[in-house]
Amino acid sequence: MARKNIFDRVMQDISTEDATAEVSPAPRRFGASKSISSSIDELARQAAKVADGEAIVELDPELLDRSFISDRMTDEEDDDYRELFEAIKAQGQDTPVRVRPNPKSPDRYMIVYGHRRVRVARELGRKVRAIVKEIDDESHVISQGQENSARANLSFIERVSFADRLENLGYRRETIQAALSLDYQTLSKMLTIPKAIPPEVISAVGPAKGVGRDRWLQMRKLVEIPKNKAAAESFVKEEEFATAPLEQKFDLLFDHLTKGARKPVKKASNVQPRRLWTTEDKSVTVAQKATGKSTTLVLSAPKGPAFGAWITANLESLYEAFRSSEMKQGD
Repeated sequence: MARKNIFDRVMQDISTEDATAEVSPAPRRFGASKSISSSIDELARQAAKVADGEAIVELDPELLDRSFISDRMTDEEDDDYRELFEAIKAQGQDTPVRVRPNPKSPDRYMIVYGHRRVRVARELGRKVRAIVKEIDDESHVISQGQENSARANLSFIERVSFADRLENLGYRRETIQAALSLDYQTLSKMLTIPKAIPPEVISAVGPAKGVGRDRWLQMRKLVEIPKNKAAAESFVKEEEFATAPLEQKFDLLFDHLTKGARKPVKKASNVQPRRLWTTEDKSVTVAQKATGKSTTLVLSAPKGPAFGAWITANLESLYEAFRSSEMKQGD
């Protein structure tokens, strides 16, 4: 008969104790201990959200600087801005702006998008609800462009100017396409406009809200005519244009250039009238201007018109005299 292992019972007891120890619940916290623990956990979660750019914080608008690249052509208070101002004044700021720590000023922030909401908060003396996230310049311009394109409150030429600024700063076409949600061909057509129309002319015309791609491309074709380019640069400096309402400036310039394009170009004539005959009393003077197969007689002096009328009335007899003269010369 085999002996029982005397250590079996001991080992079983130890295993049971270990298993029990592994599944024992954590000590329960009560009172102040529980409150402090929850607060620490919540602070940790909020810190993680701020680091990820998810948390919404309130910032003094005076600590916010404009984006390093502008996407609007004017800061004038248009109807859209006034509606935004009244809405925030009455209901508060529903949509937060996005900012990043200013790379050049560590204690300040740079606006990625939401400039108008910041301006409203500043005017109302309120703090700005914002999402703060550390991003690089390329991510900045993509976020800025996509947000403003989605809101559809930038005019066509403002988007063109934004794309042109990005290209001049050395950004790749792929980045600009991502910022404005455009395909390559559309972006290429857009960028032909600031290359043809002088920047001072585009600036003078302003945002031209409601004027789309087709009309701006027509304007580009007009300005590509050398004399029209000079005419445009001159016209935008005139008082008529400078004092016109912002929404009328594009049409004023377009009409001015269109009329100029339709004016017939007068060809300089090298043929000068040749004086033929004058009466002794200087009462009739006849001059002739011959061009190709035509001849013009100019009758002037006091009796010139009357003599011209007499010639007209006697053209048949005068022509017969001319034919007789030709026949005699032929003989």
